[in-house]
Amino acid sequence: MSACTPTRHDDANPKEHSHEPHSPPARPRGPRLTGADASASIAVFLIALPLSLGIALATGAPLQAGLVAAAVGGVVVGRLGGAPLQVSGPAAGLTVVTAELIQRYGWRTTCAITVLAGLTQLGLGLLRVARTALAVSPAIVHGMLAGIGVTIAVAQLHIVLGGTPHSSVLLNLRDLPAQLAQVQTASLAVSALTLALLLAWPRLPGRGGRLLRAMPAPLVAVTGATACAALLGFSLPKVDLPSWSSHALAGLPEGPVLGLIAAVLTITLVCSVQSLLGAVAVDKLIAARPELSARVGRADLDRELLGQGAANVVSGALGGLPVAGVAVRSTANVNAGAVSRNSTMLHGVLVVIAALLMVPVLELIPLASLAALVMAVGIQMVSLHHIRTVTRHREVLVYAVTTLGVVFIGVLEGVTLGIGMAVGVALHRLTRTRITHHEEEGVHHVRVRGQLTFLAVPRLSRTLHLVPQGARAVVELDGSFMDHAAYEALQDWQNTQAAHGGTVELVGRRTGVRIGEPTGPAGFHLDGRPGTPDTSGCRCHPWTPWRNHQCAIPETGASDRTGSPAGGPGTTDEATHTPEDTKPSALTGRLVTPSAAVGTPTAPTTALAPGDPPADGPETTATASTTAPAPTTATGTGTGTGTGTGTGTGTGTGTGRQLARGISAFQRNTAPLVRGELARLAREGQQPSQLFLTCADSRLVTSMITSSGPGDLFVVRNVGNLVPPPGEESGDDSVAAAIEYGVDVLRVRSITVCGHSGCGAMQALLASDQDTVETPLHRWLRHGGPSVARMADGSRPTARLAGRAAADAVEQLCLTNVIQQLEHLRAHDSVSRALRAGELELHGMYFHVGEAQAYLLADGGEDEVFDHVGVADLSA
Repeated sequence: MSACTPTRHDDANPKEHSHEPHSPPARPRGPRLTGADASASIAVFLIALPLSLGIALATGAPLQAGLVAAAVGGVVVGRLGGAPLQVSGPAAGLTVVTAELIQRYGWRTTCAITVLAGLTQLGLGLLRVARTALAVSPAIVHGMLAGIGVTIAVAQLHIVLGGTPHSSVLLNLRDLPAQLAQVQTASLAVSALTLALLLAWPRLPGRGGRLLRAMPAPLVAVTGATACAALLGFSLPKVDLPSWSSHALAGLPEGPVLGLIAAVLTITLVCSVQSLLGAVAVDKLIAARPELSARVGRADLDRELLGQGAANVVSGALGGLPVAGVAVRSTANVNAGAVSRNSTMLHGVLVVIAALLMVPVLELIPLASLAALVMAVGIQMVSLHHIRTVTRHREVLVYAVTTLGVVFIGVLEGVTLGIGMAVGVALHRLTRTRITHHEEEGVHHVRVRGQLTFLAVPRLSRTLHLVPQGARAVVELDGSFMDHAAYEALQDWQNTQAAHGGTVELVGRRTGVRIGEPTGPAGFHLDGRPGTPDTSGCRCHPWTPWRNHQCAIPETGASDRTGSPAGGPGTTDEATHTPEDTKPSALTGRLVTPSAAVGTPTAPTTALAPGDPPADGPETTATASTTAPAPTTATGTGTGTGTGTGTGTGTGTGTGRQLARGISAFQRNTAPLVRGELARLAREGQQPSQLFLTCADSRLVTSMITSSGPGDLFVVRNVGNLVPPPGEESGDDSVAAAIEYGVDVLRVRSITVCGHSGCGAMQALLASDQDTVETPLHRWLRHGGPSVARMADGSRPTARLAGRAAADAVEQLCLTNVIQQLEHLRAHDSVSRALRAGELELHGMYFHVGEAQAYLLADGGEDEVFDHVGVADLSA
């Protein structure tokens, strides 16, 4: 996507669009129905109407019960629920449970059970335990839905063939051969036509097919089958909607108390889990559409549980089926363009109108067509994608046990079996430990893969005794847990080896970790005694050495930036940083914390030499502490504060040892994997496709945020990602030289100018003072002056992010600076020639560090808008 400068036009006062940083945009106070919501509600209504009747038919409930549940789910959950775009109603996942309750207790008691389940959901919502439901293994949930799907499909197959299903899967399977021998041709033909339309309609090719696909496939399938049955004169059982005056409402529950309690808990569990998981899935659909995520917030799961509970109370009291969030209708609602809960509510109102005014039309629908529709839904519940997922995560046994349990025993029993199997698998993984030993160049390597508990101590002891006394040994612990018994076994063996002149090195799976006395994450020893977290090594994974940089290895007692031990609770990062905590001092770029400004002792930081330019960004630059409670290290030619080491060179202590350790990690883990590719690049020379011009800020890892490898990017970095216009006396032609080399010699096909949030250079520009002493940094930042002038120019459009304006003046200048530097870039001869020849593209990019979110400048738009880049864009 190229990022040519968009056409400028007058814009409204930018202050009108300002808001608190990272706050959601203001929402209208009163309900307002938009055209998008109206069209989405119609699409959802057309899907919900036949499905609600089909699910009611499959459960053996009165057909009006499906319409009641659809209307209540739309209106009540739509108004009270916490997931605005999730559509609720009678769900296929509840079919088996409801059918069993109707068979056992009758319809009126089933309605009472639904009311009690709704009250239970209300209680759980008030206790704010909705997130607990998400702790259920996805393999159990998918297995439960698959088992229900199999049960539905087998039962509805009998209706498709013209027969009557039993309540048991085993009985349905037993009688299936006899039913196949007595198949009714008319019923089978109508069902086959329904399934054919249902499968073929979404796959209609061409432009005409795209227009026809706007009609929901379930509606087309049922309508087509109904019309054909009427034209051909088939005599088939049809929908029978008795008068609403005779509609059965909830009655007092009758039956054994324990059985009723189990039924209430089953309805509560299935409804709650399905609705909450559906709300999370809808959140993912919304997040994939940036223009929608800016208007619709994330789901409030506790409120959603309250809404579902209220709906089940109302639906049960009015003689309706249990209500839960439904995936098919929710997906259709999002895809149809809904932007608020009004679409869900209006769909419920349309169901009420249809139930009152469309009874003669609904009574033309053959039951075989509805049975085929529900059977297709049941088959789709056995998802091959879910099976592949659980297989990849080694949870297929949990999935299979849950599915078979639901099919042959019952939903509650099957879920209970699945939970037991999941616990058993987790315990098996906890106790499964592989311990190996091999000798290499006189060094004995013992590797422990898995959790090291007391159950593995006998095998560990046998393997450790394979190492001769007095030999050199390395023990690598490839796991995240070691209990006290295992620790003592290792410690005793280590002491014995040391007594005989041997050496033992205990290391973790992450390179550089040295195992001292093990402590838990909260700073406690394994035997429960309070202690300090282990700071003896870096916890960085070999493939991501940038991660968790608060694990730097200082001298004993050293503190990190916040004054806490390295890796301890005081560790900070971009996500918790507050921009107001630091302020740029004029054009020096140095950031002074409020405490430092008044002389309050602060945590020691890395010192800067008096003449050195500061690192860019609020988290990477700080003034020296007024006191030094712990030693630190220094960079450059300056000396450290407090009692730390004077320089950062060498491999003995301080940053020199951290450097050597990082290089060692590369040589051990990464170099063997990239050596072949680097050898090819060494032979063929560099052939990058992009020139990437970005800020020198240490938080910007260009290869990481662009998913690039060696040889892909020709990177130019400077303070503020500035491009001096050609001909200016900057005293530094390195940027112009890099541009010329990249375009004319390397023949790059694109140039990207990338700014970022919290840029210290932009903060310094905003705080500039004409009386500031002239320094090299001051002279360099003059190239950002046009960006400041551009931002202040009211005749130009205001640069902004898609969905929101800039959070503050610093972010506004960061966005404007990218656009201004693109103009400077076009002024260079080599760039202008390549642009005219069509050999080069220019891109503008903004990276929000705290959100780990990239934005690209829109191509050719009238506004200077940086579009959100999300996961969905990868398929384009």
